[in-house]
Amino acid sequence: MKYFFETYGCQMNKAESSSFEQLLIERSWSQAKDEYEADLIIINTCSVRATAENRIHGRLGRYTALRKERGNDFTLVVTGCMAERLGDALKKQFKVVDYVVGTSKHSSLIQIAQAVEGDKSLDLIRTDDHYHFDPLSYEKGTFKAYIPIMQGCNNFCRYCIVPHVRGREISRNPQEVLDEIDILSAKGVKEIMVLGQNVNSYHWDKKHNKSWSSYDKGGVALGSVEMDKQSNAALNDDTIINFPDLMRMIAIHIKEIHSSIEWVRFMSSHPKDISHQLIDVIAEEPVICRHVHLPVQHGSTKVLQAMNRRYTRESYLAIVAYMKEKIPEITLTTDIMMGFPGETEAEAEEVLSLMKEVRFLTSYMYYFNPREGTPAATFDNQIPIEEKKRRLQKVIDLQLLITREEMSKRVGKMVKVLVDGVSKANKSELVGHTEQEQQVVFEGDIAKIGSFEQIYIQSLQGNTFRGRII
Repeated sequence: MKYFFETYGCQMNKAESSSFEQLLIERSWSQAKDEYEADLIIINTCSVRATAENRIHGRLGRYTALRKERGNDFTLVVTGCMAERLGDALKKQFKVVDYVVGTSKHSSLIQIAQAVEGDKSLDLIRTDDHYHFDPLSYEKGTFKAYIPIMQGCNNFCRYCIVPHVRGREISRNPQEVLDEIDILSAKGVKEIMVLGQNVNSYHWDKKHNKSWSSYDKGGVALGSVEMDKQSNAALNDDTIINFPDLMRMIAIHIKEIHSSIEWVRFMSSHPKDISHQLIDVIAEEPVICRHVHLPVQHGSTKVLQAMNRRYTRESYLAIVAYMKEKIPEITLTTDIMMGFPGETEAEAEEVLSLMKEVRFLTSYMYYFNPREGTPAATFDNQIPIEEKKRRLQKVIDLQLLITREEMSKRVGKMVKVLVDGVSKANKSELVGHTEQEQQVVFEGDIAKIGSFEQIYIQSLQGNTFRGRII
């Protein structure tokens, strides 16, 4: 049997697709080269923006034509956020869709695979409505893996559909996270990305799970509680594991098992949940990358309040200042939204001044697009599209300048690079990425793929470094 995936949207979707792919491989499935030879086609969808859903509509139109060509010899599943938002309305609109599986029911995908194997159909998918963390999201032959640690969002930013399609926040048992690190280490993974829609709101207390195995005696510092190495008396049912605690546990565990993992990243973060405790952990644990994506969205406190972001310009800058004080080499990236309803010209200028102060390495920049189902879509004082584009362009121009200046500072210096593979542009060269996720191209033997190398940066071409192995 053969499968074919189309995955859109965030890293969480990529992790979930990868995890289900591993389950199919364990059942002796193989990957189809394209949709024409697949027995099972799964589209993992995104609903963050209307443009993402429009793209899925186009793909479903293409699969409608494919059904006419191939008949009923393939099964089409739509999963992910769009499936959660629209449900069976998708099946009514697109008859080609066999199953719609929302984010709270994606554990039922294995039932669908079993039905395809038996050449049967499912009238009723039996599953509960709770999110289940998949056991492993690792793609064979790669050196990077995702580890989801929490799911959902409780923030309800007024422009965002995510809480409506991903549900409330659920945190994963920390023991499962550590067990997954063991598995990934055995596979030679070099870099992990700790994932969640709002990763630093992770919250776990022991009463939810009594089986803590070795971590009842691990000697790991949990916030203000130090676990005794000889007993688990300190780790009682009232002990709370927050995100800094978990990151500390991950770092200590990686050292204790002599893991192949050398870089640990996390995303996505919410500024209101970034604490001094987390920054201290990053500063003290070398395995955690000195690179944080911290979406600011805007530079005006008034606009941030209208967005329901629950922090101010001043509190964001205070956190950034503490980061730079504790970790001078840290780099920051961000998200910026221009043209939120009611935004004034002066407030738009506040974004530019904040960018100049923080000096983000890169930014994901976009203008506000009303999202059906969110409060901001109904707000008065919508900004004309041309004005939104004009304000956004000023942000883009400034960011391009800052990025160029910040990247130029690395020319003539040594950087640690994880070698990803052969360059697509030149098969005689290798390509890798830095701790700051910047691309580096250099000459080298393919035996270097998957290893960490010290690279001397010789030049900057566009947003790509060129260098040589030392």
